[in-house]
Amino acid sequence: MGLKLIKLTKQYEKQLGEMIEEWRADQIRNHTDTSPWAIFKNDYHDFDYYLEHLEHKVATADRVPDSVFFLLDEDRNRLIGAVNIRHYLNDALLKESGHIGDGIRPSERRKGYATRMIGLALDECRKLGLNRVLIVCSKDNIGSAKSIIRNGGILENEITGSDGAVMQRYWIQL
Repeated sequence: MGLKLIKLTKQYEKQLGEMIEEWRADQIRNHTDTSPWAIFKNDYHDFDYYLEHLEHKVATADRVPDSVFFLLDEDRNRLIGAVNIRHYLNDALLKESGHIGDGIRPSERRKGYATRMIGLALDECRKLGLNRVLIVCSKDNIGSAKSIIRNGGILENEITGSDGAVMQRYWIQL
């Protein structure tokens, strides 16, 4: 199976819509989260606006520059998930979010895609010149923790997030 990270283009507008709608239906039905937040922050129906505002190109008071990639199954021409890579950490990211936010669409979970996507994202982090990467996940998200550990994640600690959830902070040495 050919998997690769891609930047979103007009060519994938239909596939994005299918993935987002599946994710939102699952969120409503099963009260799951929508991660990475970057792909849900804007309405994809205005695709040009969506593309233009998908990434933060310039740092602001509360945001750092980031890159958003989508995991494409080339054999099926299907978007499997997405990953948001923050180019560096501010105080908030250092505490609760880390360098990488990722997610796999509901119908493709528990198939090893998250592990592969994180590995590909780490390659992108190397291109940014990062030496260490922080990935944070909810303690009750065992699948996410396994994907992080399989990519070399070492648990530093657990914290209580601003929403009251226990979060695990993993570092990966590149």
